[in-house]
Amino acid sequence: MKKSSFSSSFRKWLCVGLLPVFLFGSVPAFAKEKFKVAWTIYAGWMPWDYAAQSGIIKKWADKYDIEIDVVQVNDYIESINQYTAGGFDGCVMTNMDALTIPAAGGVDSTALIVGDYSNGNDGIVLKDKASLKDIQGQSVNLVELSVSHYLLARALETQGMSEKDVTVVNTSDADLVSAFATPDVTATVTWNPLLSEIMKQPNANKVFDSSQIPGEILDLMVVKTDRLKAHPELGKALTGAWYEIMGVMSGSDAKATEARTLMAKAAGTDLADYDSQLKATYMFYKPADAVALTNNPQLKNTMQQVAEFSYQHGLLGESAPNAGFVGVQTPAGVYGDANNVKLRFDPTYMQMAADGKL
Repeated sequence: MKKSSFSSSFRKWLCVGLLPVFLFGSVPAFAKEKFKVAWTIYAGWMPWDYAAQSGIIKKWADKYDIEIDVVQVNDYIESINQYTAGGFDGCVMTNMDALTIPAAGGVDSTALIVGDYSNGNDGIVLKDKASLKDIQGQSVNLVELSVSHYLLARALETQGMSEKDVTVVNTSDADLVSAFATPDVTATVTWNPLLSEIMKQPNANKVFDSSQIPGEILDLMVVKTDRLKAHPELGKALTGAWYEIMGVMSGSDAKATEARTLMAKAAGTDLADYDSQLKATYMFYKPADAVALTNNPQLKNTMQQVAEFSYQHGLLGESAPNAGFVGVQTPAGVYGDANNVKLRFDPTYMQMAADGKL
């Protein structure tokens, strides 16, 4: 009789959800899924710091019942290496670096957000010379195999030259400003805010910049494809937070000024300088504009150019037989090996933002 009574009570506790209380004294909370994304200092990526500091990222993460840790990494290439090695679920990077580091390394990645393209934010600077043709025979300090290297190659093409006409000197982005101040360094290629700092030095002349190859250097938020497929809420939260900030910072009111001032401070500069950097950055403040670029067949052509440069410089790996070794999926089709797609431009979440469905 007692056994039957206990069994009946046990079933009641189980049915009403009181068993955890009976066994443990309290109902255990289910842990939220946690994600980590990395960012580094660059005009078009400062909104990610603002997302963390303002609480906007937390608001959107809470909406989708997840946690997102936004982490600053001081070294750009190192942040991508950490992402590739599994240290982050998402990371900011350019289209070229997305192809040559995680994708070429076998990590299937999705360009979740196309934030902007460099429209003068990357440039070539010569000391005491005012023409690009004067770069011939010079040593050029830059972050080797980065978008700076790509910009140099594209610039040399416009003058009928190639990399054989210069000597590339690999230099950490942390050292480029101080290096240009030394007598021995006469040419450099870099991005903002380093570019604006170098331009403050005497006899510095910008002779070529990314506005002359518009739409080729794209700045992205890239996430692991498998994590995005398993957790679409990550894509929704990141995209929702991003476009909320775009709406804030692109305004002309006090809130917009405050937001950009905080971004400038985090970048180590002032509002006037940061605003000048933004002018050299073609920001896609509206998601529909980013969707339009992603859907444009030109994106596939751009990625072909990037892949060909990368292959010529051995950036796709020693085993890569050709420039199309890594497949790049775009809405207009796949460039390269359709059986080895490792980089995907997917406008799904940006389209949700454009449609007001986040």
